[in-house]
Order: sequence, then C-alpha cells, then structure tokens
Amino acid sequence: MKLNRLAAVLAFIIGGMAVFAGTKVVFLHEPVDYYVISWLPVYNLTMGVLTVAVTSVLLWQDRPIAPKLALATLAAHATVYLVLQTVYHQVVAAESLRAMTVRSVTWVVIVGILIADQHFLRKA
Repeated sequence: MKLNRLAAVLAFIIGGMAVFAGTKVVFLHEPVDYYVISWLPVYNLTMGVLTVAVTSVLLWQDRPIAPKLALATLAAHATVYLVLQTVYHQVVAAESLRAMTVRSVTWVVIVGILIADQHFLRKA
C-alpha cells in the first residue's frame, strides 16, 4: 500500500467527521451546550466537504496537486486555530479548540506521511 493511500484514508475520515459535525450545527441547528462562533461551523463544514470530495480523492489518485492541497489545508486549520486562541480566546468553547486541535494534528500527520512517501520513493 502506498503511503498516499493511507493519507487519503485519514483525510477522508477527518473530513467526514467535520461534515457530520458541521451539518448538525449549520443545517439541522442542533443545539449545543456552549457558545458557537457563527463562522466556525461553516468553515468546518466547508473544509470537510472539500476534504472528502476533493483532497482525499486526489490523494488516493496520487495526483501531483494533492500534497499542495494537504499543505494548504494544514495551513488553513493552523491559522484558524491561532485565530481562535488569540482573537476569540475569551469566548471559544473548549470543544471547538479540541476539534481544531485534532484536525490540525491529523493534517500534520497527513503531510508527514506525504513527505515520507516522497522520501521513500526517491530512495527506491
């Protein structure tokens, strides 16, 4: 199994989790027990859909643009995490920070897998 396929599966899972959680809040207006920053569920849902429908598919297909999309996704999540920690630190829910931490760490792992895959391919 090529490592890019492992990265694709991880991306699909983390993206699917964002779609599931985001859909509940954005479309079903499922109540939560904490303050929700209005743009955050929309961001999470959008990134989840893009991850499931585009990035994970391109990773699976080993397309040259896929690593760039993975890096862009990591950068977006890291940026949002920093915004939450700095601008919204007084109001952001612990659940939101945990979710963004999981997303960011997962994307660090995905990008690391892609870097390792490239490294091993050059040695082969």
